[in-house]
Amino acid sequence: MLDLPTPESLWHSDTETPDRQGQAPPHSDVLVVGAGIAGLTTACLLARAGRGVTVVESRHVGAGVTGNTTAKVTAQHGLHYAALGGERAMRYAEAQVRALDWVAQGAGSATDACGFERRDSFVYTTRADRRDDLAREAEAMQLAGLTDTELLDDLDLPFDVAAAVRLPDQAQFHPQRWLLHLAEQVEAAGGQVLEGVAVLNVHDGHNGHLLVDTATGSAAASEVRSVSAEHVVVATHYPILDRALFFTRLGQTRDLVVSGPVQGTAPRGVYLDADAGYSLRTPPGATDRLIIGGGQHAPGTRPDQERCFAELAEWAQDQVGLREVSHRWAAHDLTTPDGVPYVGRYLPGSSNLWVATGFNLWGMTNGTAAGLLLHDLITDQADPAQADLMSPSRVSADVVTGAVRDQVKAGSHLVSGLARAVTSGDDAADLADGEGRVRHVGTRAVASYRDEDGLLHEVSANCTHLGCVVQFNNAERTWDCPCHGSRFSINGNVLNGPATDPLEPFEP
Repeated sequence: MLDLPTPESLWHSDTETPDRQGQAPPHSDVLVVGAGIAGLTTACLLARAGRGVTVVESRHVGAGVTGNTTAKVTAQHGLHYAALGGERAMRYAEAQVRALDWVAQGAGSATDACGFERRDSFVYTTRADRRDDLAREAEAMQLAGLTDTELLDDLDLPFDVAAAVRLPDQAQFHPQRWLLHLAEQVEAAGGQVLEGVAVLNVHDGHNGHLLVDTATGSAAASEVRSVSAEHVVVATHYPILDRALFFTRLGQTRDLVVSGPVQGTAPRGVYLDADAGYSLRTPPGATDRLIIGGGQHAPGTRPDQERCFAELAEWAQDQVGLREVSHRWAAHDLTTPDGVPYVGRYLPGSSNLWVATGFNLWGMTNGTAAGLLLHDLITDQADPAQADLMSPSRVSADVVTGAVRDQVKAGSHLVSGLARAVTSGDDAADLADGEGRVRHVGTRAVASYRDEDGLLHEVSANCTHLGCVVQFNNAERTWDCPCHGSRFSINGNVLNGPATDPLEPFEP
């Protein structure tokens, strides 16, 4: 069994992020909330268009999903185009190709820094009974305008495949360096990128402007400061303002990643198993190393994350010759019922409040496509077909069914979480160093963690979103909610929404 290092993204391990701490100015033409790929792409485009742009980020550039991705830059998104079909597949392909081209052009002046490399993309299956499905996907991609798509019978992988769909001339890059490049471009165009600024609320102001309540440093300990903007773009992975009930129509997925050297030469493309979800690619410039993703599951549903990582590493060792795990981390993705992001007006009646979310595990192109579309919408240049495709207010039977299913799931997790707390006992004295557990104290569920120095940390185990009971993530030392995917630090601070408030401190 391979040893597992402390979780850390490869993309964070070899970059230094400049300190951009500050306070938002009293007024901005456009205030972008979130310094991931969608937010910084939007900000870069609008700043270049002459708008006064401010980006605010509660942590630091790349702290969220973009800095923890596998960073494939491709228009091939699993077996997706056959499911979309017809006009929608064509519009979706156009958005992805446009996004890839924009990244390629922008990376041209920073290729070495961003590690941008052209690679062929492959979706494969090891099951003979799935060949027809891949053939249908290849045909759908060709009809959608990706005319270079082809169906193959084998690949340069160290195991047999039954079929594969190839899309040539796609790409990969170093996502954290790309974000830092985008931040510099925002600043070069006259905008600002500010870290350590949390947005608490957005509400109507005077003269059609929006008022944005902000706090610097620890939101709980900071004085609330209101600033104004003509437009506000919420690009915070999960939308921080849950006015549109996004939690009923967004699924959440954790995708584990391990990386390290392999036996011999690593395969040159970027690969995805259509059935098991395993993902393969090399880091920029590497020939003997791989980045391997897999083990997808909903947050909070598999609390023994150490075992999940061990299983992924074992698969990589057996199947692709992984010799050592030098890095491991987890991506956190949002999915929509129809596989198309929500990009556009936050609510149907919103004239200047915008959102980008639900990138369906393909955030490098979908996040870039979101930024391009938001720029076009705000500057009144949007293609109506693209705006309709990604509209957050689109309604389908899938969305209605998903909302009902969500309520059943939330109720089930709430009941089972309380039951686990009751059966786990009410004593924290037997917690070992580095161990966490949800226990009950009277009628309360308590999240208890003892750190490596023996200090006990305790907070309420009820998620501040809708009250579900969190579970301990023993790899990343976090409290994860199985209902809607909120994640909290050991001390209760919010790491991922939909929750916006920290877990309450527990006082015996």
